Amino acid sequence: MFFRAFENSYMIPLRIDKMLGVTVKNLILATLFLIVSAAGSFGQTPSPSPTPTPKPASSDEDVVKISTTLIQLDVTVTDKSGRIVRDLKPEDFEVYENGEKQPITNFSFISTAPDAKPSPTPKPDKNAAAIPIPPVKLRPEQVRRTIALVVDDLGLSFESIQSVRNALKKFVDEQMQPDDLVAIIRTGSGIGALQQFTSDKNMLYASIDKIRWNPLGRSGVSAFAPIEPTALEEAQAAGAEIPEEQVEADKQSAREFNQFREDLFSVGTLGAINFVVKGMGELPGRKSIMLFSDGFAICTPDNPDRCARVMESLRQLTDLCNRASVTIYTQDARGLAFTGITAADRVLSTPGAIQDALSSRSAELFDKQDGLAYLANETGGKAVFNNNNLNKGLEVLLEDTKGYYLIGYQPESDTFDAATRRFNKLTVKLNRKDLNVRYRSGFFGVADENIQRPAMETKTPYQQIMTAITSPFSTNGIDLTLNTLFGKDEKTGPYVHSFVHVKASDLKFTVAEDGTKSATFDVLAMNFGENGIVVDQINRNYTLRLKGETYDRIMKSGFVYNFQFPVKKPGAYQMRVAVRDSTSSMVGSANQFIDVPDLKKGRLTVSGIVLENMNEAQWQEAQVEPSARKQPRTDPMLDTSLRRFKRGSILRYGTEIYNAKLNKAKEANVSTQVRAFRDGKLILDGKMKPLAIQTPNGTKLNFMGALSLGVEMLPGDYVLQIVVVDNLAGNKRKLATQWIQFEVVD
Repeated sequence: MFFRAFENSYMIPLRIDKMLGVTVKNLILATLFLIVSAAGSFGQTPSPSPTPTPKPASSDEDVVKISTTLIQLDVTVTDKSGRIVRDLKPEDFEVYENGEKQPITNFSFISTAPDAKPSPTPKPDKNAAAIPIPPVKLRPEQVRRTIALVVDDLGLSFESIQSVRNALKKFVDEQMQPDDLVAIIRTGSGIGALQQFTSDKNMLYASIDKIRWNPLGRSGVSAFAPIEPTALEEAQAAGAEIPEEQVEADKQSAREFNQFREDLFSVGTLGAINFVVKGMGELPGRKSIMLFSDGFAICTPDNPDRCARVMESLRQLTDLCNRASVTIYTQDARGLAFTGITAADRVLSTPGAIQDALSSRSAELFDKQDGLAYLANETGGKAVFNNNNLNKGLEVLLEDTKGYYLIGYQPESDTFDAATRRFNKLTVKLNRKDLNVRYRSGFFGVADENIQRPAMETKTPYQQIMTAITSPFSTNGIDLTLNTLFGKDEKTGPYVHSFVHVKASDLKFTVAEDGTKSATFDVLAMNFGENGIVVDQINRNYTLRLKGETYDRIMKSGFVYNFQFPVKKPGAYQMRVAVRDSTSSMVGSANQFIDVPDLKKGRLTVSGIVLENMNEAQWQEAQVEPSARKQPRTDPMLDTSLRRFKRGSILRYGTEIYNAKLNKAKEANVSTQVRAFRDGKLILDGKMKPLAIQTPNGTKLNFMGALSLGVEMLPGDYVLQIVVVDNLAGNKRKLATQWIQFEVVD
């Protein structure tokens, strides 16, 4: 009865989804894969409402402005111990533009120091399995720091990679704060490796685990490439009569080739950072990039042409950082590098050969560190060298992000001279000599509002939608909400099912003579594996035709596009979806990280959670025959995708449990618990209850329940967590959890 009731409730949405290429059978089975019968535990009394919690105050926003009326820059001041100085006044600063002193018109100190961490809750039983706490979805006003940890695998040696991995794990374990928004990004990986910014530590751990040495990069196994003589040097050492000029020319040719190869990868590193900075411009909080690299050279004394190859990319990147309020901090991942001769080197025993080799290696070390120092200094950041403890270096850099001064002045009339478009050099001086000051190097003489950015409409439709889907940040020309769930089919195996809510009012509709309103749009969906390579994809064009009440309803509530990809092997995946309106060229995108467990290991596992929202009357009618129901039908597919529920309503949830152990009577012994969180705080701690014994479908059990969302609940973001304990399994395999975020609205 219950299954048929849901089928009836989808009569109107089904007509829309047929136009989206979704069959009735797939929609019912895939969307409602949890719902089995009206006799399930949905029939129980709704649980008590969570207790409301106060809304936290919003944090200050950092604003770096480059306009014709105001130049405002962020300035960091530290003492000799590297601690932020917070008590300075405008008269302590002097600001110069191109050597001319500027009167300060705006002045403030912005603190981004995180709040003190709450004391950890003591565990009642040391032998009991700890229940993980779901991550908090930070609202923009809650974010203090936005940090991109950029791993330059185009320029990291095999020896450096492991040190960086260890440092990143320790950062997530000990140095990451609750109000930090963090991403771990590799410069040499595909677009699928550009992970979204998150406060979810599990998501960050999964990204760290996938960091590998890139054998195609500019760094080898060790910090320095082995020293080897050229063929002419070997021949000369063996007694061949070869002119010294020819040997030197051969050595110079080899050096230039290696330099050109390194520069290509260096420009690739800078291009990847450029890509990240562009997206970070709209993110909240103090924006920083922490770059781990073995360095890159900008110039070489004997090769002046080398400067032009890298310097142009550097200048463009630093100007972009300065406009986007992004500060770059760099750390030489080689630590305290040894520049002497090693067993891997082959140095000919000719006069001066050893000294030349040592001098060359030392020069390479300093040249590459100069590149890291320049990038940090030009954006107001700091560089750390010759430190074998990368986390200690990170601690120094993170201290630098805890506060800064915003200092503004009115620009001169020739600052934005269109004829010269010069680079305006900034200098900030302190009247106190015992302090260190760091600031941005300057800006090109173009106001932010006059920068010519590539217009979306000038790109081809393919370029538009690919630009949106390859960005690590969501595009909001069309409002999309993505929810991807993990599940398992008894016949076909594991899969991920994605539900994309599309705000229909963001589409451009045209009206036909008969009153039918139509919107045409493209959908591109890609599933990326842990190596950044596309595993599955959908690329389709649809026309949505609506009229009358159906059009009004869809314009008000939107519609859901859903699709399913099989999963051939467990691991970390990223789902990316983009929708492009063919008429207006507006584009929206969304992405989500999902970890697919290995069910073959027999571990207790919980599927994704399906949601349904209803009022009290609908709840009562859910217990009777569908033919007797009078209330408007519910829409679980819409609720599961959008996850937005009204106060005073009832939230129903359902999930599947896999790999529960069975006793000799083929019965499971499973207990379940429901918890709810707001802003990381536990506000509902349900009791652990035994799950009613079911006839297992293979090794699959169904768990369903409901929560009453009280009218006194504060609007905002919440997390529902389902905890499952297998009483027949060992301690290490007896607990599994699943969680889902949802929003409570008025």
